[in-house]
Amino acid sequence: MVRPVTLNDVVGLERYESMRDELRRRIIEIKKHRRVSVGDRITLVFENHQTVLFQIQEMIRAERIVDLDRVRDEIDVYNELIPCPGDLSATLLIELQDSTRVREELPKFYGLDEATRLDFDGVRVAGVFEGGRAREDKVSAVQYVRFPVHEHAPALLAAKEVRLVIDHPHYRASQALSPELRRSLAEDLA
Repeated sequence: MVRPVTLNDVVGLERYESMRDELRRRIIEIKKHRRVSVGDRITLVFENHQTVLFQIQEMIRAERIVDLDRVRDEIDVYNELIPCPGDLSATLLIELQDSTRVREELPKFYGLDEATRLDFDGVRVAGVFEGGRAREDKVSAVQYVRFPVHEHAPALLAAKEVRLVIDHPHYRASQALSPELRRSLAEDLA
């Protein structure tokens, strides 16, 4: 089970600045084993305590937040990315190469929430997307998705292959999860 971030985990701005470079190197290494590209335009990064804490620290740094109530608010917002027991949680990024076509291309991904799943040993676990990030005319390039594996967790962990599948009218791709990613996700489910 992934532990939520608490106020005790967060360090002040000055201390964070002194440790930021080392922390960034560690997070890049962690994310390397928690990232999966599905086709050429979608990447998912599975979140855990460390990745979420890093995002909180970066937001506090970027916005120069020192007020404890505002820090608590950031913690509350980002803790929504922490998977619940029996869930896996990921940030999904739609990566479009041609920035001049973003307005035209992003709406084509409407319905992605109905088309994203994990497949393993005959089990299909549909992704559950955070609401409010997609309308027919506007789709956010950053989406948050949970995979409620609950009772299927033992099968997922024992499966020969686990695939992330996107079966959308405008985007069809699938990718097997790497052994490193699967080991990392097993820790989340433990």
